[in-house]
Amino acid sequence: MEEALKEKNAELVSLEHLAHLLMSLGPAEMETLELLLDSKASGILKTSLKELDQGKGIALAQW
Repeated sequence: MEEALKEKNAELVSLEHLAHLLMSLGPAEMETLELLLDSKASGILKTSLKELDQGKGIALAQW
């Protein structure tokens, strides 16, 4: 499998390096990562952003 990835110019990230990167994340970055990994939350955010772009948002005073 590693050879197949190398043929496609894909880089492998060692698990140790990945663990170090994750441990270095701050609380806000961790929360962002959790939202990005949660498909339901990501879908809600994408829908909300589209609605906002279309002017379908609710004014804060009305909320």
